[in-house]
Amino acid sequence: MPKHSYSFDAIGTQWSIETVTQLPEHIITSVDALIADFDATYSRFREDSLVAQAAQHEGVFVFPDNADKLFAFYKTLYDATDGKVTPLIGSMLEKAGYDADYSLQPQAQTALPTWDQALELKGSILKTSQPVTLDVGAAGKGYLVDLVAELLEAADIVEYVVDASGDFRHKGTMENAVGLEHPHDPTKIIGVIDVMNKSLCASASNRRAWGNGLHHIFDPDTKAPTEDIIATWVIADETIAADGLATALFFTEPKKLAGQFSFEYARMHSDGAIDYSPAFEGKLF
Repeated sequence: MPKHSYSFDAIGTQWSIETVTQLPEHIITSVDALIADFDATYSRFREDSLVAQAAQHEGVFVFPDNADKLFAFYKTLYDATDGKVTPLIGSMLEKAGYDADYSLQPQAQTALPTWDQALELKGSILKTSQPVTLDVGAAGKGYLVDLVAELLEAADIVEYVVDASGDFRHKGTMENAVGLEHPHDPTKIIGVIDVMNKSLCASASNRRAWGNGLHHIFDPDTKAPTEDIIATWVIADETIAADGLATALFFTEPKKLAGQFSFEYARMHSDGAIDYSPAFEGKLF
């Protein structure tokens, strides 16, 4: 089946939308506008974003209507991981050197406030009791993939792959075999899985990593990067869930998460051992 691909850079990474027929120009324009609005809202690397305003002062911040699902999902994941996955992690990442200037110069860490101490949520309206540096990277990219997919389906485009640099959503009858990147060597894979009408997201400590073992997956309790788990892959119906759970599995055992979410997974430990769910249908080497 022939494929057409629209490729572009967005939110700091490479994207592509593969479809059976070429995307109409008005759909491309709508996708570009959707992503631009998302970046202007949530990017902590922009001085003019809504998130940047929340980092400057406490107050009431009115996010776009579709933010209610993202915030509600984060609260569920926050509770399920005992606060390990938190949108308040932004300040800890900045102090670690993963800041707007990419200084990569770590500073002394301080404890994060709890959700209830800092945030009050009502739909898409967020009230803060203190300046907070929000970072929705654990699930935000996945949610943006879902929003792009919803835009395509509203235009009767029902066969597609929306791929945000390896985090993707598939819809249709096209085969979609995916290699699972080896976290120690990006030129190799540790397995292959065919993803049909699902989403797959991966997370690894070798991505967005810098000196002295620092990487972007921080444990708010230890104030340091995670160590035991080095890579995760999650398949779920929605990309927001696959993305968020791929991060949660660095902190929380799968059995605890399985009580609240429907997903399949594989993950690699620092000693090279791999564990995976019984229904994970990939071929692992």
